[in-house]
Amino acid sequence: MTDPAPTSPATQHAVRATYQVAGMSCGHCRAAVIEEISALTGVGEVDVDLPTGHMTVLSDRPLPRSAVAAALDEAGCTLL
Repeated sequence: MTDPAPTSPATQHAVRATYQVAGMSCGHCRAAVIEEISALTGVGEVDVDLPTGHMTVLSDRPLPRSAVAAALDEAGCTLL
């Protein structure tokens, strides 16, 4: 018998949340947001849509809004 394939936090009992972000205008901004949000505990996947300013995060638990706002602030952006 083989072991099941490993799962990431994002695929096991994922919580999907979408946020509106201000201040993202280029690929560098997008990369900075992904880096900062990905560093939050439990985050498995981050998707950023520059034209709409939407960010979708998959995590293994709900993220505190204050933690998301602080991470975006570090990236030079603002949580709306």
